[in-house]
Amino acid sequence: MSEWRNIEQIITRYMGESYSVQSVSKVAGGSINSSYVLADASGQKYFVKTNKTELHEMFVAETRGLAEIGNTQTIGVPKFVGEGKDSRQSFLILEFLELAASSRRSTIDFAEQLARMHRCTKKQYGWYQNNTIGSTQQINTHTAEWVSFWQEHRLGFQLALAESNGYGQRLQIKGDKLLANIPVFFNNHFPEASLLHGDLWSGNYGFTRDGHPVIFDPAVYYGDREADIAMTELFGNFGRDFYASYNNAFPLSADYAVRKALYNLYHILNHLNLFGAGYLSQAESMIDYLLAEIS
Repeated sequence: MSEWRNIEQIITRYMGESYSVQSVSKVAGGSINSSYVLADASGQKYFVKTNKTELHEMFVAETRGLAEIGNTQTIGVPKFVGEGKDSRQSFLILEFLELAASSRRSTIDFAEQLARMHRCTKKQYGWYQNNTIGSTQQINTHTAEWVSFWQEHRLGFQLALAESNGYGQRLQIKGDKLLANIPVFFNNHFPEASLLHGDLWSGNYGFTRDGHPVIFDPAVYYGDREADIAMTELFGNFGRDFYASYNNAFPLSADYAVRKALYNLYHILNHLNLFGAGYLSQAESMIDYLLAEIS
């Protein structure tokens, strides 16, 4: 299978012995990258993500994000095997994890380990490099103050991108009003710059067959940990045991429920910019809700 030659060579160096792809299985799910499980004749498997050659830096940033999380030794991440690009594609190679159903114990462990990760902090918000949320650039310029970071590098960035994509008029008028009033949501909230996964929805975590939690596909930066918890509630939620255990380990503020919409608006705006007008109404409704909270 010559199309996998460069990947075979990287895996060979990683293993210290020859690796030859004998089977390829496409992995369903995800709308940004193509994902595969490769196996050799012995059944040794690796997980590979691919995209366009020019998007190689996206995988470089993801690699560094996995390392940032892994270095905390708080929660599991897939082991890095290699990354690279050729004339046809860019790629990221990770260990293959056999995932299994959750249990109450593994869910509790997940919440407690995530809380420990969130206790890993820095003095400034952001990160040492930009990365991506989906395939959208995510600006992580170090900033000393959280409100201005969220105004400029999160909601402001997405609103400007939406305008360039043709979503002007009402969205921009409402969005500008919200941006001007964001400090209202932080009158009594002074979050530490916690290490965040950054894209923590149900498709980006799992449990190994022996019950250990793992997280993957990060969009790492340092910010308010509420932003991570908010996203767990955006597309469904992680279940009662998860939230009870997280709050027991690292209690959330009483007024988190309102800021949850502020943080999830970032992701809905990103979905609008990535996937189109089907998210416009939801974005406007979220802005209306937030504006009502300050009126």
